Amino acid sequence: MIQIFSVRLGKTPRSGPIQLYGYMAARDDMDGLLKYVFNCNRDNPVIMQQDSIIKMTGPKRGIIMLSDVLIEFDMRIKTGEKEEDDDILIDSLMHLDPRISTRPFTIRFDSNCGAVDMCLALVEGAVEAIIEVFISESQSVFNLSLSSLITIREVGKEFQLFHGMVGELGMKCFVVAVPIDNMLHLKFKIGEKGSVSHVLHSCSFNAKLHGSRPVNRLSLRWLAYR
Repeated sequence: MIQIFSVRLGKTPRSGPIQLYGYMAARDDMDGLLKYVFNCNRDNPVIMQQDSIIKMTGPKRGIIMLSDVLIEFDMRIKTGEKEEDDDILIDSLMHLDPRISTRPFTIRFDSNCGAVDMCLALVEGAVEAIIEVFISESQSVFNLSLSSLITIREVGKEFQLFHGMVGELGMKCFVVAVPIDNMLHLKFKIGEKGSVSHVLHSCSFNAKLHGSRPVNRLSLRWLAYR
């Protein structure tokens, strides 16, 4: 399975914030459908600075390396009233084959309008961890940061799954590729809006085939693809 750890706005055409929209998605041979890693429409662009992490909105299912995997980009910078006035940040395709590194590595995608850096790895013998975080009680808007740590080829890699304000009840879902018989570590930081202090909570799970283990308001499901 392919695990995308982060997508970063490596370079922008101008100083100061930009309005980013578009999509980045993967297509594997499981069903041929797009698995969106980032997806944001022009009416609701995200405000970004150079060297900022682009908040990933997916994928909702693991990216399976049965053969080549296709990564598609169409990411744009909103600059005017009409779409044709906007700058094209990245508009390209990339093929990943089973020979890619099993250790985390970074690829840079350059254009005349900037660059995007993507950190990823092939996780061999992986199961798909579906992390479902239920927000069942909230008296006010609060800040939530959720990160994950997995070990790949004896190298620990921590990466962010979510960071932002939470004000509504409901469920947030994340997918992580974890080597079988290895541990998945989750780290939660929760703080009040506008406060620098936070509460830290950590939990760990052993990757196994077909099962689930609830912990407080967290539910984990494991799936494997052969």
